[in-house]
Amino acid sequence: MENVPEEKMKRGLKNRHMQMIALGGAIGTGLFYGSASTIQLAGPAIALSYFIGGTIIFFIMRMLGEMAVDNPVSGSFSFYAKSYWHEFIGFLSGWNYWFNYVVVSMAELTAVGIYMNYWYPDIPQWVSALACLIIITLINLINVRMYGEFEFFTAIIKVVAIIGMIIFGTYLIFTQMGAFPDCFANLWQHGGFMPNGIWGLALSLVIVMFSFGGIELIGITAGEADNPNKTIPKAINQVIWRVLIFYIGTLVVLMTLYPWNEVGLEASPFVQIFSNIGIPAAANLLNIVVLTAALSVYNSAIYSNSRMLYGLAKQGDAPKIFTKLAKNGVPYIGIFVSSGITLIVVALNYFIPGKVFMYLISIAVAAVVVSWVIITITHLKFRKLKIRENQVEQLHFKSIGYPYINYLCLAFLIMIVLLMTQIEDMQLAVGILPIWIGCLWIGYKIRKNK
Repeated sequence: MENVPEEKMKRGLKNRHMQMIALGGAIGTGLFYGSASTIQLAGPAIALSYFIGGTIIFFIMRMLGEMAVDNPVSGSFSFYAKSYWHEFIGFLSGWNYWFNYVVVSMAELTAVGIYMNYWYPDIPQWVSALACLIIITLINLINVRMYGEFEFFTAIIKVVAIIGMIIFGTYLIFTQMGAFPDCFANLWQHGGFMPNGIWGLALSLVIVMFSFGGIELIGITAGEADNPNKTIPKAINQVIWRVLIFYIGTLVVLMTLYPWNEVGLEASPFVQIFSNIGIPAAANLLNIVVLTAALSVYNSAIYSNSRMLYGLAKQGDAPKIFTKLAKNGVPYIGIFVSSGITLIVVALNYFIPGKVFMYLISIAVAAVVVSWVIITITHLKFRKLKIRENQVEQLHFKSIGYPYINYLCLAFLIMIVLLMTQIEDMQLAVGILPIWIGCLWIGYKIRKNK
């Protein structure tokens, strides 16, 4: 397989950009708001849920990294699926990932409205969502370096805030300040460490996997990475451990500070807990952080959507108009289309503001699971090709435990889909999934017959 050079897109992303892009995509609404749902299911064992989910995602990222270092192209796993598996799978992968991030965009815009309501309850959610959409779209139109810098600094804000919260929370715990003399008991009281048993832990994994969606953005950035042979492996190896530390560290602190069964769904648990324990300044500061987090993830979503459309168009799987680049190298048509479609969520937040978020999460989980399954199977086929051509030793960034880890990840992802059928708010997404794949099959056949 020949390496496909990316001649037109600008390689302006450094390692620091790539790490923060992945962190920005993964540390967002899933942690800051979605964790409220997982807390209700798993209790203090939520930390274990994130460890299990993070480990699986790390394995999948190593598979993607192996292929991305071997052939760093824009479009990433869509290109690999088409090259090493089948044309339709490449078509499916690209459009599914684009669809996934459209839905993620909608979820983040919905979260923006929820966070703004913490300060301004009279402002409708759809107004905040629309303002966010316009601002982030304009940032992405400037150039990839501007996008990278915006994502870097917003992600820095999140990271610094999380570290600060862990340190401050730990101080509260160990100094027994205020109402915390028996705070460690919160980890095993109120039903125990795993109050809903193994079943509750298993169900929590569904929403946890939504939280990790976005890490695969490292693969999408390959076509614009400066020195991908070094930056991609470094970004993958470092970002996963940071995500795990941030997720597990913050949640352990939160579960220690406050009883898990008193965390509601009306706001971010981070904000709720610090507000309820009588530290309103910390609550306001954290609301700024979670708002920044939602903006950061939406920024990543617009970026990935436009690049995926560009990659699909280059492969002939999308209209050629998406290959058009502005003078600054930005695929502006893809940005406008992806941003325009997310306007749907503005309407949804107008008509059904209270139910939108969980519906969007369920659809996003279903879509991202499809992407991860495709990455895992494509890697199996990629490695088999390299074995046949005696090129395995030439791979610079090998995955872990091939092929057994691949099969483990596939079994885990199948389990996630089956678990979704047991959660009422997610059953609709499971039903929609085969319909969506069927529509893509029809679209593929139409394209082939032209």
